[in-house]
Amino acid sequence: MKKIELALIRQRYTPFGGAERLVSSAIQALSAEGASLTVVTRRWETGEGHDHLICNPPYLGSLWRDWGFARCVCGILKKHSFDLVQSHERIACCDVFRAGDGVHREWLAQRRNVLGPLGRLRLALNPYHHYVLAAEKKLFASPRLKAVICISRMVKEDIQRHYGVPDDKLHIIYNGVDTTHFHPTLAESHRQPTRAIYDIPPEAPLFLFVGSGFQRKGLAVVLRALAQLPESPHLLVVGKDKQTKALIRAAERLGLTGRVHFAGGQEDVRPFYGAADALVFPTLYEPFGNVALEAMACGLPVVTSSKSGAAELIREGENGFICDPLDHQQLAAAMTKLLSPALRQSAGLAARATVAPMTLEAMSAQWLALYRQLLYPLAVRV
Repeated sequence: MKKIELALIRQRYTPFGGAERLVSSAIQALSAEGASLTVVTRRWETGEGHDHLICNPPYLGSLWRDWGFARCVCGILKKHSFDLVQSHERIACCDVFRAGDGVHREWLAQRRNVLGPLGRLRLALNPYHHYVLAAEKKLFASPRLKAVICISRMVKEDIQRHYGVPDDKLHIIYNGVDTTHFHPTLAESHRQPTRAIYDIPPEAPLFLFVGSGFQRKGLAVVLRALAQLPESPHLLVVGKDKQTKALIRAAERLGLTGRVHFAGGQEDVRPFYGAADALVFPTLYEPFGNVALEAMACGLPVVTSSKSGAAELIREGENGFICDPLDHQQLAAAMTKLLSPALRQSAGLAARATVAPMTLEAMSAQWLALYRQLLYPLAVRV
């Protein structure tokens, strides 16, 4: 079969974004498999193995930003010929949509669960959400759309429930992880030096929280849970958020001074995985959660929520725990169990074994198999 000419749409790249890091790594893996790639984007990291088409119209505000980018992309694609166009944004002029950001309608439903009347009113009146919902509806109804890559069963079920997309268009392909880059041996070189930077005792149990967007990813719930534990465990927070100062004050009010450490956004999170004993990620809504995949690859047990796609990898008590995203007592119970060094060790080994087959190469091979199924259905059947 000839080399597949693929256009991949992703609006922006940030070194702190797990989704962007995964897409960037996937591009390299797809190139290695022989696909010819062109990235359509506002801006991207430099790299070999792919070309760029830049769509960067000026904008003011997020609504104009997304609308302008979508309009620019659909216009520029008319001037080029590709075998397939895969979008990682809610843009209807694509053949394949990777639902890496989940279903916005479902996210809003979960968000409303934790807001008061005024917050729900603001959410309902926000024009940006109206735009995203309209773009999402248009995308899933597009006659051009041939396939949707769902990064978890949860995402597939959300798409079916909200938009009624036929089952044969929905393909579950879990995210991949660089199992060499993220590895249990990180502890050998990073455990003590990283702890020393933040004045964390060498033998103290250390829980790790990674992710920007603290409210959605449940940091306040983690703080309340940690306050119920004995005084020995610490929490290390990696991520950027405008609520950081408020959450530092909240930690102080909960009596956690000296036990919660904010590291800010980090381009390289591996030293923090190497320093930690377990990951806590009680997110309100997360289509998958690359941070959970990376942590498990590093040999860390994971406590995540039932509204995270990564929960589909968790075997309760064996490689981690699943909790309600709003129940800090349930989270505290799981964290208490992981104070046992024996359980942390066995669960960490099981976590690594769970994700060991989930490489970027395996994910890219599944993407390529889907492309060939779409382009050469008769050849694939034979």
